[in-house]
Amino acid sequence: MTVGPATAETVYEPVPYWARIPHGIWLREATSVAVDSEDRVHVFNRGNMPVLVLDRDGNVVDMWGNDTPFAGTELFEDPYGNTVPRWKGCRFLRAHAVTVDHEDHLWLVDDVGNRVTKTDRKGNTLLTLGTGRPAPFQSGEPFNRPTDVAVSPRTGDVFVSDGYGNSRVHRFDAAGTHLLSWGGPGTDEGRFSLPHGIALFGDDAVIVCDRENHRVQVFSLDGDFRASWHAHKAVAVCAGRGADTNVYVAEQGPPPVQRGVPGLGHRIQIFDRAGRLVTRFGAELPGEAPGQFNWLHSVAVDSEGSVYAAEVSYVEVGSKLTPPRELVSLRKWRRVRG
Repeated sequence: MTVGPATAETVYEPVPYWARIPHGIWLREATSVAVDSEDRVHVFNRGNMPVLVLDRDGNVVDMWGNDTPFAGTELFEDPYGNTVPRWKGCRFLRAHAVTVDHEDHLWLVDDVGNRVTKTDRKGNTLLTLGTGRPAPFQSGEPFNRPTDVAVSPRTGDVFVSDGYGNSRVHRFDAAGTHLLSWGGPGTDEGRFSLPHGIALFGDDAVIVCDRENHRVQVFSLDGDFRASWHAHKAVAVCAGRGADTNVYVAEQGPPPVQRGVPGLGHRIQIFDRAGRLVTRFGAELPGEAPGQFNWLHSVAVDSEGSVYAAEVSYVEVGSKLTPPRELVSLRKWRRVRG
């Protein structure tokens, strides 16, 4: 299903049952996706194998992040005060975001662990940002539950959205030296209410999902404000590849008081670099059917223009069912025209 302007020439269709996850591997939820130069899809998840690598057809071709995936679970308290099981042996306390840079290195954000880890494609650690301890709440110092990362292909500089407890964007050089930060809590231009996703586009633009302000904001590499676009609970953003100069923004749904109201989020919107809407797709209401989204959390695009989405569907939906269960959290939409 495609929902968008009647004149839109770009059309996407969902690919049912795309991800072929082998029995014995549990995602719980696929929190983030990123695509490398060979169109391999890297899935960061909260299951018993934190990183899965799939080809374009959805076959698992590699996995890493837990040497004891069948050792069972242990209980821990998540950031929302819920006591939940977590698989033993996982390298990450709580998977949140993954980015693949221009050299096919992975950058993995552990929000509860307050770390950003750079690895090669086999999971060997190359660089770590953060001490592992949270900075004081809203202090402006890295990190207090970071959310996402983007890397400049020109300079190697690293940009981290430090969202849940800091309302900042931090810039580091390629060696991990902190260069500058910008932002702060608020609703004015250049301020944030939970900066949740971050990406670069062009040679000099940083785009940040200012989730609870229902917008994305565009900055220079030094944090100078340039523009703001409306998007309903903007949660994730990525730039197109190659000749594709569009920007892809994932939207979450409404708060509990408006659950069941159609047309509020649960979609991916595509903009040009000036912020003009190209098209959007998703259904009017959330769900598990191929043409729907449950609770978007990440978006990525491959060289063919196909779109991959990860959703925190267990935290937001499945954990609240009776009994709780794992829901669909990993999807592909194929570009069929445009």
